[in-house]
This record gives sequence, C-alpha cells and structure tokens, in this order.
Amino acid sequence: MKFNIITLGCSKNTVDSENLAGHLAAAGHTVHFDRERNDCDAVIINTCGFIGDSKEQSIETILLQIGVKVRGRKARRLIVCGCLVERYREELRQEMPEVDGWYGVHEWEKIIAAISESSDSLDFPGKRELSTPRHYAYLKVAEGCNRSCSYCAIPLIRGAHRSRPIDDLVAEAKQLVQNGVKELLVISQDTTYYGLDLYRKRRLGELLERLATESGAEWIRLHYTYPTSFPEDAIEAIARHRNICNYIDIPLQHINSHILSSMQRGIDREGTLRLIDRFRQLIPDVAIRTTLIAGYPGETEKEFAELMDFVREARFDRMGCFAYSPEEGTPAYRLGDPVPEEEKQRRVAELMELQESISLEINRSRIGKRLRCIVDRREGDYLVGRTEYDSPEVDDEVLIRQTTGGIRSGDFVDVRITDALENDLVGHIEH
Repeated sequence: MKFNIITLGCSKNTVDSENLAGHLAAAGHTVHFDRERNDCDAVIINTCGFIGDSKEQSIETILLQIGVKVRGRKARRLIVCGCLVERYREELRQEMPEVDGWYGVHEWEKIIAAISESSDSLDFPGKRELSTPRHYAYLKVAEGCNRSCSYCAIPLIRGAHRSRPIDDLVAEAKQLVQNGVKELLVISQDTTYYGLDLYRKRRLGELLERLATESGAEWIRLHYTYPTSFPEDAIEAIARHRNICNYIDIPLQHINSHILSSMQRGIDREGTLRLIDRFRQLIPDVAIRTTLIAGYPGETEKEFAELMDFVREARFDRMGCFAYSPEEGTPAYRLGDPVPEEEKQRRVAELMELQESISLEINRSRIGKRLRCIVDRREGDYLVGRTEYDSPEVDDEVLIRQTTGGIRSGDFVDVRITDALENDLVGHIEH
C-alpha cells in the first residue's frame, strides 16, 4: 500500500511519525510525508492537542482529509492518531464517523497491527524513516513529563517521564550519522529531567558527552530544556565540545515571580536571572532561545510590563510567544480566562515586535563576520543555510549568494555576512 503521513505539532510528533513510517516501510509499504498529496491508499494524521490553535489545525486537517475521502479520491482509509485523539477520542469518534481508526499516543503498534493484520509484538520505535532533510534528525531521548505546570496538558496526554537508555540513544545516533545525518537535535518533553527516572539522577551531561565523542555528528543541538534544576554538567558539556552547538532552547514562559508560582514552574525571577547569567558565563557565545506565554490568568498590565522589561534586558537571540490557552483538566483551568483574547493577542504582538528589534540588532552585529553554516536547501539564486545559533524550522536562516557550484544540502560552508534582516542574514561563501 501507499501511505501518506501528515504530522502536526512539535518535533516529538515528527519522531513518532518517522518511527511509524519505518515500520510501514519495513513491511513493504511506500510512505510519503506530504500534506498536499491525494494519491495514496491511506492517510495517517498525527495530531497535536497542546493549545487551542493546534487543536483547531488538527480538526481542520481531519475535515479536509474526510472531504478527500468522501469525494472518492484515491485514499481508501483514513487513520487519525496522536495527542488530540488521546484527549478527545470519543467526542471525535462521534463527530467524525468517516474516520476508519482512532489511536492515542501509545498505540503505534495497534496502528501497524491493524494495517498489516498482524498480532506479532513490535519493537517500537526500533525502525525509522526520516521526514526531515537527510542531513538533520531529531533524537528523542525521553517520552512523557513529570512536571506539573499549571497550564500544560502534556502530562495528561503523554503520561510520566520515561527516559531511554543512554546506550540505546548513542546507538541510534551512530546509525543516523552513518545514514548521512550531520546534525542531531536532542529533544523530549523535558530534556533536563533526562535520566532521573531510569538512573535516579540527571544524566543529560553524560548523554551529551557521549553523543559528542561517539556519535560522529558534526553538530548536536539541545532543545526543550527546563529551567528548574538545570544540570550544570550539561552546560559544561556544551562549553567543552565544539560539535555541541552554542545553543540552548529553554522555554521560560514568564519572569514575574507571582505568575511563575501560579504556573507551578518551580523557579522565580531571581532563579531565572541567575540561570541566564550562568549560561553566559560558561558559554560566552551562547545563543538562547526561549518561549513566553502572554495573558496568563492574573497577568495585569504591571506583570506584562515586567515581562517586556525582561525581554528588553535579557536580549534573547531567538524568542517565540503564545497567547494563554485554557486547557481542560489542567490546574490553571479553574482560574478561568480573565484576559480578553484581543488583549492577549495585543500583548503577544508587542512582545514579538520588541523581539524583532532585538533580533535585528544582534543580526547586524554579525555583519562582517565569517560564520560556519550548514546548507539546508537551494532557493533560486541562493543557498539557504543556518549557523550554529539557529535550529531548523523555528529560527533564522542565512541567504548565501551562490558563487560556485557543487554545493549540496548538508554541506558545511564558511560564509562572510554582508547584510542582516530581522530574521535572516545574507552573505557569500569564503574559501
């Protein structure tokens, strides 16, 4: 059969879809990752159920594929899985009877068994087909989350934190590199918690050490870290190894101590500021990416002004911002949603406008510098790449004027930066 897997949401979902695709391919099926494709025998939608916008996108995608199926196009089967199903399976089943199967986040084996009509036990993840460009891949080091952040439904959806053994992760990383991957992006729901459940202590630093010395990856990048009890040896590993990018993705969500307490983040303003200072002391050239929430219940203009001042002073290299979304079953849900949606969106816009000005200043400071870049793709007369300070899909890109042939996606090149925009750099290759 010919399958099309549509993945919505975060990079953790991407890895789940790739593992599913690996098993389908091993069983002799053909697998595509293309939202626009309508010529497959079956479509599998891996949904997101994190916040309101992502739930709406998931539902819209399901309805679109139902329309394709009802109109008698190629797809004969429609399967929906993932986070949205885990939360709202029965409601979805009743509202969308055209869907042939609904599967939660821990039921990948059931999908494979239903498709192959096999009852054999499966080694999941075990196999994997990349949906990303072949030169980078996500390495998911754990599943689930033990945090109790008041606004977050992930623990309700994904369950408790479950670390994968270090040896298994190093073996997977080696295999990815042997298959052509040059950049590993280390991810989980809470990467800094890694190892506590399995080894009774945090072992992210040791994992990074082994990946840096044994995997063969040219770049290793750390994502989805948590500020509380950030392991010092992980910071030291980043500082010590040249193939670990000077990059830390750490969603901070807010800076006001009262809001952070209500969010149940386990850290206050002073602790947050100390951690940022520690990053910059040990890794002077570090790029910090963060994510914030605007309009959380109890955030008045005073707390929002404090958040704006924090962003202005912290000068993050990269930043995203979400409007607060009340999620059923979370502790914050009972606080209501007192900040009007229009006001939440205004605050998001102000924060992002401020961040754009900071990003432009940081980018302009790199004009004239020579930076190592990985090439992601070609667009017209330009190669499009990234520096070690930028992760794929979410961060800035470098537009590289093509002056010589023979350069392919996944190649590393030295680029002299000649111009800067809010979200891009421009330069040419230097030999």
